[in-house]
Amino acid sequence: MLQMSRLRAGRWEGIVTSDAAPEIEVLHLDKPIGAPELEDMGKGRWRVSVMIPAALLSEGILSFIVFDKIAQDKIGEFIINAGLPVGEDLRAEVDLLRAELDLLKKAFRRHCVETGAQG
Repeated sequence: MLQMSRLRAGRWEGIVTSDAAPEIEVLHLDKPIGAPELEDMGKGRWRVSVMIPAALLSEGILSFIVFDKIAQDKIGEFIINAGLPVGEDLRAEVDLLRAELDLLKKAFRRHCVETGAQG
């Protein structure tokens, strides 16, 4: 479970609650953006942080998905809006929905391969 998150000096940070060290991946357009760092905060809480590559930053809305590799599930997301102000948050929601749909497609294809189903 992802609790708190922030962005400071190009580094995204979040707090994950997990009994064991989580395996977290931060995805942008269905691709990992770097190797997240983990810090044990005790009591099943882990600080996760990852640098946002400067090459990704451009004008517009950027959606990132925080993914638990062990559970194979999304545990959170964050959005960066750069450049001209966005009139509505609808664009951010549509961008996030696209990113989540890409994850679902990937999981469905993996399921089909694992079960021998044809797609």
